[in-house]
Amino acid sequence: MEAAASAAVAAAKETALAAAAAASAASKEAAAAAAAATEAAATVKKATVKASAAALNAKEAAAVATAAGEAAAAAAANVAAATAALQASKKRKWGSVDHISRVPDAVLGSIVSLLPTKEGARTQAISRRWRPLWLSSPLNLALDRGPNSKELITKILSEHPGPARRFSVCISQNDDKIEGWLSSPALDNLEEFELTYTFWGNNKDKLCLLPLSVFRFSPTIRVATFHGSHFPNLIAQLSLKFPCLKQLALERVTISEDVLQGMLSGCPALESLELMKVFGIDRLCISSQTLKSLRFFAGWTSQGLFLHELVIEDAPCLERLLRLDPVGTKSIKKIGGATKLAILGMLSEDISELHLGSSVFQKMIAVSLTTKMHTMRVLALRSTGPNLDAVVNFLKCFPCLERLYVIFKSWEVINNVRSYDPLDPIESLELRLKNVVLKNYDGTKSSSIDFAKFFVLNAKVLKEMKITLPYHRQHRWFAKQFSLLRVRSRASQDAQIEMRCGSHEYFTHIKGTHDLSTHDPFDLPSIGCSKCKEKGLGDAVYQI
Repeated sequence: MEAAASAAVAAAKETALAAAAAASAASKEAAAAAAAATEAAATVKKATVKASAAALNAKEAAAVATAAGEAAAAAAANVAAATAALQASKKRKWGSVDHISRVPDAVLGSIVSLLPTKEGARTQAISRRWRPLWLSSPLNLALDRGPNSKELITKILSEHPGPARRFSVCISQNDDKIEGWLSSPALDNLEEFELTYTFWGNNKDKLCLLPLSVFRFSPTIRVATFHGSHFPNLIAQLSLKFPCLKQLALERVTISEDVLQGMLSGCPALESLELMKVFGIDRLCISSQTLKSLRFFAGWTSQGLFLHELVIEDAPCLERLLRLDPVGTKSIKKIGGATKLAILGMLSEDISELHLGSSVFQKMIAVSLTTKMHTMRVLALRSTGPNLDAVVNFLKCFPCLERLYVIFKSWEVINNVRSYDPLDPIESLELRLKNVVLKNYDGTKSSSIDFAKFFVLNAKVLKEMKITLPYHRQHRWFAKQFSLLRVRSRASQDAQIEMRCGSHEYFTHIKGTHDLSTHDPFDLPSIGCSKCKEKGLGDAVYQI
């Protein structure tokens, strides 16, 4: 009898342990089974103690054996429950609760529509429930050029019933498939459109004619991007309306002033506009009640000039005006009615005349300072010399400026020794300016040293000054520079000044046109110094 009890106890113990192990790997039901199995194991342990103490009492041992047997049976039942739970959760991730199965199909469909095209289509293989989701979700079709890409696009458009959320393709100039794709019912009610024609060089005569069928999406489109296209002049006669369009980007396209002005006048909800190397526009006048961000490339090539003159006539919501590659064109002529403008650059001497409200600058030199723009927080300048007097006048125009970027153009040597008159205070230096970034700093010239020293001596709330050289220098050279900038009478004792060697840098690839959450689009990492990298020094930074 005692042997039978021991055997029963051992069997019950093994069964309980198996139940606990199985239950810990299951879902909520399995977890409950594990708790029950643990309780059964405790009962068995107690029964074991009782059985050992009552070895001479067969009657008591038999009772204990009976209790142990019942516990073993209970444990076996719990094991069966745990096994059933495991089998029921085959679709669940091991060791976690299957929350995805509880998500409604509508929500899962929204998730699928946000996945890349191939990954979204592959969700059909997950399970029976997932199989119809991709076809019933808004289509997200975004494919670059690649093997069989055209056949894949055609196949997807023939199988998916629509509607479409996004259509983004990159095709060759002579591709004849685009017309068929654009007419597909799967693209009905399209919200995001991007068409890129592969285009090499700057020959505007080789740009592809944009199919007029693109504009069938005008009632629903929210985001539109065009690369390497020629906009036919016929568009101006269509009086197109884009009631939902919020983001428009044109890059390496030809478009007449009449066509572009007509398109912009038909965009009552436009928030961000990007014009990068747009041929055919000499002058553009912006008047928009909704535009928040404008980024454009102002320059020239052998094929012609990009946007010779820009006039901001009335843009009460405009927050950022980003001008790239400021060489060889006066571009910005007037900024008026931009009562929320907070980020501006690059300004340079290439702008022959600039009107900021009623203030007038000619080649960066202030002719009249009658308007103060209190909304300006970030300013980027490209200054020859650099010219401290010109920069200080911009500080007077923008009294609430917090971040100043200056790219040095050291072709001339300018006397930048300037005394600061406390009786004629500059509000930004007294209360606002916290960050100063100097790029292409030439520490061999007194004009550069005096320029930097002016802010060290007079910016009272300065937190950080970053100085980047356009060349490589040794540690000894930096030590000498620091001796020139390490002044006891610095205005802000807490300011950190760092200097690094690097290469010529210009703000030609800044982002943040459409992403308005980017606090400062000019706040970019340094390119670094190639020689430092060759020597394994990494990005060496020296601090004062």
